[in-house]
Amino acid sequence: MTSSELLYSDPLACAAAAAQEIITRTGVASHDVALVMGSGWVSAVDALGTPAYECNAEELTGFLPPTVEGHSGKVRSYVIEADGKKVRALVFLGRTHLYEGKGVEPVVHSVRAAVKAGCKVIILTNACGAINTKFSVGQPVLIRDHISLTAVSPLSGATFVDLTDLYSKRIREILKREDATLDEGVYVHWRGPTYETPAEIHMMRTMGGDLVGMSTVPEAIAAHALGAEILGISLVTNAAAGVTGKKLNHEEVIAAGKAAADRMGALLKGVIPQLF
Repeated sequence: MTSSELLYSDPLACAAAAAQEIITRTGVASHDVALVMGSGWVSAVDALGTPAYECNAEELTGFLPPTVEGHSGKVRSYVIEADGKKVRALVFLGRTHLYEGKGVEPVVHSVRAAVKAGCKVIILTNACGAINTKFSVGQPVLIRDHISLTAVSPLSGATFVDLTDLYSKRIREILKREDATLDEGVYVHWRGPTYETPAEIHMMRTMGGDLVGMSTVPEAIAAHALGAEILGISLVTNAAAGVTGKKLNHEEVIAAGKAAADRMGALLKGVIPQLF
């Protein structure tokens, strides 16, 4: 059976196989935390220092090569030390999205593999549009809750998972103690690849959405279902459609993400040891 066939026929077995490869390649029996870096976030990991290991994701079972600009497709292992603690971190530089048309299994494979490799905390980052006008371009916002408009779940069968505490309040409070300027919001998951229409943004605002993007939610659900604690961070890279009257483009998303990456990378490096 090929790697791709295993991914779709038995996704958890595929994740376990990838996890074992990560353990073998890195020499780390168990990682503690995984970070999935979204569009424009790649340079944030520079704050973590020099990786102890790096490979192309597609070298590992079940991983697909990146197809989206701003996603490098690398997997790295880091050692983060602070206050006498040593934390092992897996970093995925990029992700697969639903809009790529490959199904939900490749979308959540990285976080499933991370949990199987020992990660107790999953940090999901993304680039997003601001529905709430109080949020400005370049502002990081912690995800408090989400609204899914994709009708797609990474779970199947009679798998009933409570999502009341999906985005960890404990972790959000730790981050806000480090940076009191951090705000929270409700993230709306939009399949894409088209950006939303002004009417759709109006609908999302009426429903209680503050942010909108094309990732994160399936990964959060899949990792939570396996017992991991989830932190979601959205980086506002543009005002959502109809908010300012300006058109949206992916190049601006990438540029705005890079502009704020250094700040968030330093914050994450300081906070991660406090999570354990």
